[in-house]
Amino acid sequence: MNGTEENGKTKEDKLDVLFRMQKGLDAYIRDNRKLDFTQSEWVCKKAMALMVELGEVVEEAKYKWWKNDNTIDSDKLKEELVDVLHFFLGMCIDSGMTSDELFDIYLKKNKENYDRQNGLSSKHGYELK
Repeated sequence: MNGTEENGKTKEDKLDVLFRMQKGLDAYIRDNRKLDFTQSEWVCKKAMALMVELGEVVEEAKYKWWKNDNTIDSDKLKEELVDVLHFFLGMCIDSGMTSDELFDIYLKKNKENYDRQNGLSSKHGYELK
């Protein structure tokens, strides 16, 4: 993604910033903990961690409808969602995806999802009735 011009200064794209920061964090952890896994192993490990973090999101969202206390701590919920993003971005990076590719593929898939809902896709079974 390209930066945007704001007040005469180029502002870096937010998705680019997130990708750069995640790449740095992952390298820091890998180097300092002397971790050496294959690409496949990294993706699988991060997918597992992402699933665990999603479980923590569900826990923070108070899924237990049978329990009296269902007050959501919005700050904790948001923190868990950011943890999910960390592992998702790490998987994108480990699979060779750039921020531009993520953006472009998302746009195409989003259009396809609308097309499916509206019966305009070659994939059927999603149409709104």
